[in-house]
Amino acid sequence: MKKIIFTALLLAAAGIGLTAYTKKQQPKRPNVIIIYTDDQGYADINLYGSKDLYTPNMDALAKSGVRFMNFYAAAPICSPSRASLLTGRYPQRAGLAAMASSKEGDAGMPGSQYTMGELFKDAGYKTAHIGKWHLGYTKETEPNAQGFDYSFGFMGGCIDNYSHFFYWDGPNRHDLWKNGGEIYEAGHYFADMMVDEAGKFMTENKNSPFFMYWAINNPHYPLQGKKKWLDYYKNLPSPRDKYAASISTMDEEIGALLKKVDDLGLRDNTIIVFQSDQGFSMEERTFGGGGSAGIYRGSKFSLFEGGVRVPAFISWPKHIPVNGVRNQVATNIDWFPTLAEYCGLKLPAHKLDGLSLVPIIKSEQVKTVHPVFNWQSSGGKDNPQWSVLDGDWKLMHSPFEAKKAELNAQNYFLVYLKDDPSEQHNLADQHPDVVQRLEAIHESWLEEVFTQ
Repeated sequence: MKKIIFTALLLAAAGIGLTAYTKKQQPKRPNVIIIYTDDQGYADINLYGSKDLYTPNMDALAKSGVRFMNFYAAAPICSPSRASLLTGRYPQRAGLAAMASSKEGDAGMPGSQYTMGELFKDAGYKTAHIGKWHLGYTKETEPNAQGFDYSFGFMGGCIDNYSHFFYWDGPNRHDLWKNGGEIYEAGHYFADMMVDEAGKFMTENKNSPFFMYWAINNPHYPLQGKKKWLDYYKNLPSPRDKYAASISTMDEEIGALLKKVDDLGLRDNTIIVFQSDQGFSMEERTFGGGGSAGIYRGSKFSLFEGGVRVPAFISWPKHIPVNGVRNQVATNIDWFPTLAEYCGLKLPAHKLDGLSLVPIIKSEQVKTVHPVFNWQSSGGKDNPQWSVLDGDWKLMHSPFEAKKAELNAQNYFLVYLKDDPSEQHNLADQHPDVVQRLEAIHESWLEEVFTQ
């Protein structure tokens, strides 16, 4: 009898040990942080061509993983870009092809859209939105209703970083919220608050997988960089001096966030994605410019390269290449399926436009997943701004910032990017066959994207 009991105890102990071993061997699912900057020019990081900016933290993050040199946003303006990022769909299919309102009570992207927040939350992740939203200002379209357990930031397009009031078109439009409740923190610098909130969220969830969408509001106007950086760039001409201070302030905040990730011991198990939402702004509120797209023409609002080509990279130590450079075409709608694949998440049954970048991240030899890509942005029904990228051929219709004399009779601008990356020469009348082919591609895409 004693022998039987002893044997049973041994087996039980072995079972417990095996269970513990099995649990120990199961790796924790990776955390994910998306850093989405606002109105940052393609060349406004040292690794992307800047010679006058100080961006050590962005550079170090880019070098720790794979950076893309031909990466595009699906829209040249804030709200549609964010909608496409979070849904993995063209802005038109995501239901937000134009700028969302910054007025409380106005809806934006339909609440029925399935976001990246919901993707991760449904998989058991803790989810957070920190920073700018600009995808809807109703309870049904705000972050907590779109898959985010925790939300801190502003719902409109921009705020003063110290008073937290909407920056223009006032008065009396305070815009700072935590989980749907309005909070007042006048005098506290918003960028510092974002770092603190992100740090608290990560600390509270360091033992659980988490997804954090960190939507920084720099270098979007108002250009309110910290004094140390305004002093640092005092010899640069205006408005580059103020824009540069905003960039380096942002870089410093990114460094603080990364230090927190390191201090918590989370870096090796955290995927970090970085991207600008679109090109730099030349609006009056940003002193008429300050940013740079390097050799590329255009800025925010435009479908010239400078409006949609953006800096983008991904880091995941010990899992993806280090200091990798990729020249394949990739887009912000691709992060949704890419992160789902890395984290082992089931994709939704509905139509996605994004495609996984995992093969490209693994190898520079893999072909692009987007041999053709389409845009349509602003201009109205009578004269819409749209574009088709097909390999090195790019056809634009009524591109913002183009001079009337540069367009042909049909308002087309055709460029062969391999020979003319700065988009200076219109080849539309020289290659009517290419124009006709790309026009047909766009019309087919437009019909499909609004019907499915």
